Amino acid sequence: MGSTAGEATAAATATANGAVVRLESVRKSFGDNLVLDGIDLDVATGEVLVVIGPSGSGKSTLLRCVNLLEPLDSGLIFFEGD
Repeated sequence: MGSTAGEATAAATATANGAVVRLESVRKSFGDNLVLDGIDLDVATGEVLVVIGPSGSGKSTLLRCVNLLEPLDSGLIFFEGD
């Protein structure tokens, strides 16, 4: 799958700001249940991030999407700029 100019620009931005993992407008739902809606996140090299929230708030779904175990409905995930 080829990349668009927008994806290339976002990848360059992710690399320039030192982000190892970058999420842009990530959206995921299961049927009518919207779990992740417009998630933006940058995780820099050496940064430690904790995701907390109540049961059913989308923590595991977020991690599964970042690890490509769940397909996104929309949005972009970059790892080291790719």
